Amino acid sequence: MKNYQLVLASLVATSFATQLTFGQALALNTRMDKTAESLEKKVITWRRDFHQHPELGNREFQTAAKIAAHLQALGMEVKTGVGKTGVVGVLKGGKPGPVVALRADMDGLPVTERVDLPFKSEARTEYNGQQTGIMHACGHDTHVAMLMGAAEVLASVKNDLKGTVKFIFQPAEEGAPTGEEGGAYLMIKEGVLESPKVDAIFGLHINSQTEVGTIKYRPGATMAAVDSYAIKIKGKQTHGASPWSGVDPIVTSAQVVMGLQTIVSRNLPLTENAAVVTVGAIHGGIRQNIIPEEVSMIGTIRSLDTDMQKTIHRRITEIATNIAESAGAKAEVNIDVLYPATYNDPDLTDQMVPTLEALAGKDNIKLTPAQTGAEDFSFYQQKVPGFFYFLGGMTKGKKVSEVAPHHTPDFQIDESCFVLGMKSLCHLTVDYMEQATTGKGKGHKTIAITGK
Repeated sequence: MKNYQLVLASLVATSFATQLTFGQALALNTRMDKTAESLEKKVITWRRDFHQHPELGNREFQTAAKIAAHLQALGMEVKTGVGKTGVVGVLKGGKPGPVVALRADMDGLPVTERVDLPFKSEARTEYNGQQTGIMHACGHDTHVAMLMGAAEVLASVKNDLKGTVKFIFQPAEEGAPTGEEGGAYLMIKEGVLESPKVDAIFGLHINSQTEVGTIKYRPGATMAAVDSYAIKIKGKQTHGASPWSGVDPIVTSAQVVMGLQTIVSRNLPLTENAAVVTVGAIHGGIRQNIIPEEVSMIGTIRSLDTDMQKTIHRRITEIATNIAESAGAKAEVNIDVLYPATYNDPDLTDQMVPTLEALAGKDNIKLTPAQTGAEDFSFYQQKVPGFFYFLGGMTKGKKVSEVAPHHTPDFQIDESCFVLGMKSLCHLTVDYMEQATTGKGKGHKTIAITGK
C-alpha cells in the first residue's frame, strides 16, 4: 500500500510538473506573439529601407551596419565582418540549454526593378561589364527584417530562454563576385557555427507564389545542388562564304546544345528525382561573314541526388567532347561544384513541424515538392541538423499566374506575412530548446544542466 501511494504521488507530481511546463511554454509563446504583432510596423519600415537601398553580395555595408546597430541595442554580443560583411549576434538565455542558430541572407540581385512602389530601388551598378539596376528580387530584404524582429522578440524573453540563440545575417547567398569567396561557405570557414557551437539551425525563405498564412516544407532533399559549367568549342576560322575551308564552331556548338538536352530526358531516372541542365549564355563571332575560331557557352546544373549529379557531369563532358571531335573541332569542358542540395534533417523536420502546425493551423502547413532552385543554407546543413521552410508572401485570393516569380523585375511581396515569419522563427527556437532540455525531441538527448 505504501509503495502504491509513493507511485501515485510520483505520478501526480510528474503530471503537475508537465502541466506547469506546458503552461509556462504557452504563456511564453503568448508573450512572444504579442511582441511580434506589436513590431509589425517596425519590421515593415526596416524592410522598405532595405528594399530601397539594396546591395550586392559581399558589398552589404549599409545593410550590415543597420543590423549590427539593432543587435547591439538589444544588448547582444555582436561580431561584424564575418565572411566579408556578415553580422552575428549572440543572445544568451537566462537558463542553460542548446545553441540555436537563425539565419537570414542580406544580398540583392543585378535586376532593374519595374514595380512602381514608393520604396522602389533606384540603385545602379556595373555587373559583368553591363550597366544594371540592383533589386531585392528574391526577398532577402524581408528575411533580414523578419530576423531583426525575431531578435527583438527573443531578447524580450531572454530570461526565460533555455539556451542561446545565434543570429546569422549572411552576405552573398546569390554568390560572391568573381574571384572572391563568400556566402554560407565562407562564414562557416570563419567559425560562425562555433564558439558557441550550434546544435541546430533554422531558416526561412519568402515565396511570392505561395499564399500569405501558408508555410511549406519538405523533409530530406528540398532544394537542388547547383553546379556551373563552361564549354569552349575550338574550330578553325574562315570566310563565311567558304565554310568548307574551316571548322565551324557555331554549328558544332548548336549540336552540343541539343545534345545536352538529352541528358535529363534520356540518361536520368526521372521517376526518382528531378534534374536540370540549362545553357544560359552562348557567345561566338563578331561579323556576319566570318566563321569564328571559337564559341563559348556557360550554364547551370541542378540535381537532388548525388549519383544523378555524377551522371550529368560525365555526360556533359562526353557529349561536348565527342560532338566536337566528330566535326573536326575540339571541346574544353570545366564544371564547378557550387552548392550542395538543401537537405532538411528528417528527424529535426518531424520534430519541428508540429510547432508550425500549432502556430499557423495544420491546414496551412503543407508538404511541398522538391525545388530545382538552390540555397546555400545547404552548407550549414552539412555541419549541423537544419530545417529550411518557405513562408507564403502572395496576397490571399490571387492566382499564381497573376504574380511574378523570384529573380524578376516585377517581383513583389505582401508584407502582411511578416508577423507569421517572426513568430515561426521564435516558436521553433523556444520549442526546440524545450524539447532538447527535457529529452522529448526526436533523436535528441537531454542537455545536461551544468550552468550557462
